[in-house]
Amino acid sequence: MKQVSTFFAPQLFLKNVAAGMEFYKKAFNATELRRWSNDDGSVHVAELSIDGAMFHLHEEVGRETELSPESLNGTCVLLGLFVPDPRATMAKAIEAGGTETNPVKDYEYGYTQGSVTDPFGHHWLIEKKIE
Repeated sequence: MKQVSTFFAPQLFLKNVAAGMEFYKKAFNATELRRWSNDDGSVHVAELSIDGAMFHLHEEVGRETELSPESLNGTCVLLGLFVPDPRATMAKAIEAGGTETNPVKDYEYGYTQGSVTDPFGHHWLIEKKIE
């Protein structure tokens, strides 16, 4: 992965990081870069990449400011994922266990977009700028 001095790397909080790793690998072709495990062997933090875009999965540890969407019963973040083929990516995400919240379609403002909620409650906007 090309190193740059500034980049955005979201930390997604989950109750089960290992399950999240499997979903993101199946849904978005994420690759595992590294992981940190707890003494019992469960995954505490995983560093993943989707086509060079790094993000982290972090085990929910009970701090009031670091809860999963499951614990919050919602989320205030929409994760935009730009991909070459939003329709194919959306289909893979649904096949992997995500729930379509808006179908992929072309919008007059110049984007092809659709949204999916992953099994852990995180909302993803799958998109591509129309050339």
